[in-house]
Amino acid sequence: MPFRQTGSLRLYQFQSLDHPRLVHSIFTRKGGVSPEPWSSLNVGSTVGDDLERVAKNKCLAFRALERSINSAYEVWQMHSDRVVVADAPRGECRLKKADAIITNNPEVTLFMRFADCVPILLFDPQQKAIGLAHAGWLGSVRMVAKAVVNAMIQVYGCKPADLIAGIGPSIGVDHYIIGSDVVDRFYKAFGKQAESFLVNRNGQFHLDLWKTNYEILAGMGLKNIEVAGLCTACNLEDWYSHRGESGRTGRFGALIALK
Repeated sequence: MPFRQTGSLRLYQFQSLDHPRLVHSIFTRKGGVSPEPWSSLNVGSTVGDDLERVAKNKCLAFRALERSINSAYEVWQMHSDRVVVADAPRGECRLKKADAIITNNPEVTLFMRFADCVPILLFDPQQKAIGLAHAGWLGSVRMVAKAVVNAMIQVYGCKPADLIAGIGPSIGVDHYIIGSDVVDRFYKAFGKQAESFLVNRNGQFHLDLWKTNYEILAGMGLKNIEVAGLCTACNLEDWYSHRGESGRTGRFGALIALK
């Protein structure tokens, strides 16, 4: 089963990323200290929750995987295709603006926050390198998944066929209605291929973020791509969903590190 319990925390882990040199998890919303509407393992500091509770929730998450909170590297997520190379833990340095992080340093733990956007976890068991990306509709149009793979190729000499990818829980196609402006952006970015990502139901377009990012990664040459297939808006008992909870919600965390 992809879910496991560690103390009070309920975690999701990809079967394909079960490797002795890797630690990873996508944390559900369960097991933290935040009250409603952020209940309970909220790791988002910009959603109205008390910052001390957010910090405690992060510590709980890191402790569950036996990672020091001092090893964390986070970024200011902004729906871009920017990639940061994390050579060392961030420490007291200011957050960089980006939506993907890569490292080959076992002393660094990559960490990002989500509430409908797609978490993308990457691991190269040959070059011992990892990546983590955040892809909403705009990040998908800007092909942040392609950008992070290219960065791992350029910086660490990774080969796409060696990379293992996990596409995590995010909003599913049934709940993701988009406007004509987003439809136009997808056609401009992907051409005719956009038709396979967009579903017209009774005159309303729905977006399939899972398929979009799967095809981006497959188009880069990745062979091993695991899709969680879990909709955040359908499963509010486990996940925060910006759309499913009308914007009044928290953020769940995704973590990946080398041992």
